[in-house]
Amino acid sequence: MKLQIIIIFLLILTHIDLAGQSVGAIDAEELIALTTQAGDTTYVINFWATWCSPCVKEIGYFEKLHQEYKNQKLKVILVSLDFPNQVDRRVIPFLEEKGISAEVKIMTDTDYNSWIDRVDPSWSGAIPATLIYQGDRRLFLEKELTYNELINNLHQIHM
Repeated sequence: MKLQIIIIFLLILTHIDLAGQSVGAIDAEELIALTTQAGDTTYVINFWATWCSPCVKEIGYFEKLHQEYKNQKLKVILVSLDFPNQVDRRVIPFLEEKGISAEVKIMTDTDYNSWIDRVDPSWSGAIPATLIYQGDRRLFLEKELTYNELINNLHQIHM
């Protein structure tokens, strides 16, 4: 039991790579920095959890986007809002089962009300939610997306 707790702790505190799957921890300040990057890269940041049925339904669309745009200046990041102690038994198996190779971050700051308004003032905190941005151009979507909706919204930002 102690070894399992140590492994989970190390997973949360460090960046690991599981069969090509990039998983790392992120706190509120790192998340805010991630959502305000300058430059010509377009970021698609999806907030999800394994317990959220609409999130599970749409996560494959983000992986497809990641694969189709991997040679462009576009970065897909999946921010899991699962509890950090569920990484080992829920999140990692889910990612492996779904074949997710996009970057995944595990939110370690579970005081959601302290940071959701900083991601986007219109966000109620419901998931799934997606932020698409490039520099100052931003689009925040607090709903489940189809692949076509994801692409259409992306094209408003990523030109």
